[in-house]
Amino acid sequence: MSHTAIMLLAGIALLILLRLTIRDAARATRLFVLLWLVVSIGNLLVGVLHAGYGWGEEAAIWLLVFGVPVAVAVGAVVFGPNPRA
Repeated sequence: MSHTAIMLLAGIALLILLRLTIRDAARATRLFVLLWLVVSIGNLLVGVLHAGYGWGEEAAIWLLVFGVPVAVAVGAVVFGPNPRA
């Protein structure tokens, strides 16, 4: 399994963990986005500084690694069930 796939699965796992432990979906999503931003930037820096990838190569992968889990998180809040309805 590629490192990118592992990071995507880790992001979804973190999202699920936060959504299960925090009752307020919007709050859990905000916390997830903040945490995932830190983790994904750390991953980008490891790729550039230690693995030898260029900034351009790693930035394209970062958009995928950060963007997909965040899109899932935001989509779950926007299109998910509304307990107040």
